[in-house]
Amino acid sequence: MADPRPKQKDRLRARLREAGLRSTGARVAVLEVLERAKSPMSHAEVHERAAGEGFDRATIYRNLMDLTDAGLVTRSDVGDHVWRFEIATPARGDHDHPHFLCTQCGAVACIPALDVRVHRGARVPRAVRARAIEVQLRGVCDACT
Repeated sequence: MADPRPKQKDRLRARLREAGLRSTGARVAVLEVLERAKSPMSHAEVHERAAGEGFDRATIYRNLMDLTDAGLVTRSDVGDHVWRFEIATPARGDHDHPHFLCTQCGAVACIPALDVRVHRGARVPRAVRARAIEVQLRGVCDACT
């Protein structure tokens, strides 16, 4: 059976070029790590998974920022002051889905899009009126209960 990784790398290189970025080994590696992830990942987690390819922490961080600026990756802070990154895809609603943070182990999980309605009124902050809001849920995950 043929190795699917070359085709995947070609697809990621094309996405980078379409976004106006140069296709570098580090960018492709970061995208590969994030595409395989089941939940948003911190910079340290991305570095740990990409470390086998020889990229240092600073290189991974710079590329996470470049990919975020280009709209290929989204970043969020679920309230623990750690940026977490994930692939921005229309299937995920880009960044319109909520996240769950376990208050015991710190695990973060994506939750399918919920139908949350916020009534926009005069006393509601501009961010809500502009629909620039993020929903985060906290509690204890199944593994910790």
